[in-house]
Amino acid sequence: MPRPVSTLTLIARALLHPGFPALTFIVFLAIAMGLQYGIKKQDRQSLQHSLDNQAQLIAQRLERDFLIHVEAIQRMAERREANPSLNQALWSADARNYLEDFGVYQAIEWIDSDYVIRWLEPLNDNETVVGYNVAFSPERLAALQEAKATGNLDLSGIIDLKQGSKGLVIYAPVGRGASNNGFIAGVFRMDVLASELLAPDSADPLQINILNGGRLVYELNAGINADQRFSSEAKVSLPTLDWSLLITPSSRWVRSQLSDWPRVTFLVMLAMGILTSLSTLLVQLILKRNQALLKTRMELDEEISQRQAVQQDLQRLETTDTLTGLANRRFFMEDLAHTLSMADRQMRQVALILIDLDRFQTLNDSLGHQFGDELLIKVSERLNNLSDERVFIGYSGGDEFMICQQHVENVDDVIFLLGQIKQCFAEEFEVQGQRHGITATMGVAVYPQSGLDADTLLRNADIALYRAKDQGRNTYQFYTEGMQDREVSRLELDKDISQALAKDEFVLYYQPQLDLRDSSIKSVEALIRWQHPRRGLVQPMDFIPLAEESGRITDIGHWVVMAACKQLAAWRDTPFAHLRIAVNLSGRELDDEHIVDHIQSSLEANGVPPDRLEVELTEEVFIQNIEHNMNQLTRLHHLGVHLAIDDFGVGYSSLGYLRNFPVDLLKIDRSFITDVMERHDDAVITRAVINLAHNLGIEVVAEGVETAEQLRFLKNHRCDLIQGYFISRPVPADELEKALRSGKLEYEVPVGS
Repeated sequence: MPRPVSTLTLIARALLHPGFPALTFIVFLAIAMGLQYGIKKQDRQSLQHSLDNQAQLIAQRLERDFLIHVEAIQRMAERREANPSLNQALWSADARNYLEDFGVYQAIEWIDSDYVIRWLEPLNDNETVVGYNVAFSPERLAALQEAKATGNLDLSGIIDLKQGSKGLVIYAPVGRGASNNGFIAGVFRMDVLASELLAPDSADPLQINILNGGRLVYELNAGINADQRFSSEAKVSLPTLDWSLLITPSSRWVRSQLSDWPRVTFLVMLAMGILTSLSTLLVQLILKRNQALLKTRMELDEEISQRQAVQQDLQRLETTDTLTGLANRRFFMEDLAHTLSMADRQMRQVALILIDLDRFQTLNDSLGHQFGDELLIKVSERLNNLSDERVFIGYSGGDEFMICQQHVENVDDVIFLLGQIKQCFAEEFEVQGQRHGITATMGVAVYPQSGLDADTLLRNADIALYRAKDQGRNTYQFYTEGMQDREVSRLELDKDISQALAKDEFVLYYQPQLDLRDSSIKSVEALIRWQHPRRGLVQPMDFIPLAEESGRITDIGHWVVMAACKQLAAWRDTPFAHLRIAVNLSGRELDDEHIVDHIQSSLEANGVPPDRLEVELTEEVFIQNIEHNMNQLTRLHHLGVHLAIDDFGVGYSSLGYLRNFPVDLLKIDRSFITDVMERHDDAVITRAVINLAHNLGIEVVAEGVETAEQLRFLKNHRCDLIQGYFISRPVPADELEKALRSGKLEYEVPVGS
């Protein structure tokens, strides 16, 4: 038998491997690249934010300054309206004052009520404009007529000026309606307007495009070397104009905004990787020179192990279990080996029966170890009454007992003994003044068909026991050919669970719930799947029972809660932000005193409101340990998390707990929905549950809906929500999002009998 390798030896071998320094360098290189990417991304986000602010400032500046010019033109129109007899000389002097004060106008004009330019300042370079009809198109005529009638301001938009080049004209009516005396117009050239009002105070110019209704109408600084990777659009609020500014920075400005930290961080981490790899090489040299010391340490560990084995052998010398008074495991196995050797010579059969007490662990945890010890003593007393010269009984430990039946003639002898064992559990056990009903699950292995030695027979009986547990407990199962292969596969799967969480192999699928009141999807149930590296996608029924037996169900439950909160955070600011996710909680998880704190920290860590999370527990879990569960569920309720009872209707007949627990939803078990259209009893029960829940102010969810007839029945009887394959199978998050976007999960169901 090979000697076990110590942990120190394994570490030494790993450190001495030639590829370890290279692996260390690769790890540091990966970290360096990740940090570089993260800092670059942050720099780009900061740059875009700065550009957005710049665009908003430019748009606000344009709005503010442009409105000043609009008000100036309106004041001139008001003075012209107040003094209709104002002559051209005085008007021209007034206009020249405005031109000097503002400096951005191309010209200021007075246009008579026939839309003809009569007066103009300055006249130089603008002589050809005098007498020009500004209503040169049906569109301009209609706009000016409306301004004339209402007295409201009119902006021409960007047009070709009579003086040449592109420009913009502000028309302020002088009076309105019948008293209108034409317009005062302010003419801007776009190049002057853009340079005065749009150009930011920046050493690096920005390319500014003016968009009217999304269409490009003017470009400023079109010739600069713009970096098209970044741009920002800002809305400009101007009278009668639908303008927005598209700002694109120059490449030099972008370079000035980006930092050198990504490159510096990458080089520093790369240098650390090189130094660490060199240090690893030095450690390897040191370890190779200390092989003699490691060898001595291994020999010392082996001697210690041998001494510990001797001490364990001394502890096994006792043959009787001190608690039950039955033969202990060691003595029982020695006796079984002796029995098998005799059966081999006499050519007889021997049956080994393993007994496991159902729900013992739950009773032991909830009522205390003293209760568990007394119950084991009571069971031992009844089983010991079966012992005789052909039946030998032993206690394996925990809640397991072993029975060896000698001189078995045929299988009927074993079945008769199994019946006697079941009779031992037919009557309730009185422990600490209370009566408790206990059942037992049994696995049977028969020599020589199921094994030729004691260890093989015990292993195969244990396999049969687990098979009986899988079939529902309170039963027995004989070992048959092929069970071992299934059990080996099961044990391998159980071993892989411990690594699945560390390797992040679990995934969540989501089954949507249809709200029958408005035919919308407002909630989904999260269902865990295991993406096994070799077996592919493993369903929950294949690994959740194993996780519950091994105690890893709590860690898996914590992962599910955190994963659901991360998905809710990912849906924030998306069309799916309204969805609520329901997660299942097992009884073992509810027993954890820290489960509420974990749920609260998961919600806070991801910034998720508590009402976006729903916790589902089976009806049986609600009832077990009522006082403790009431405290836990009340804390969840105060936190703001929704609470649902799953598989309602198949657990307990008493409904009094519904008044006491803070329940938000009832989920009718699928067994009632499957035949609701065929079986009158199922229909009556379903209607009764819906009415009961509604009277208590609780919403109802029906599971397992697979046909349109079932859907119509549930809607007719005011069921609130449904889920099932008729709506959707459980799907990954991306497929759910695609289905919701495409509207494939929307149903309009008419009410009718």
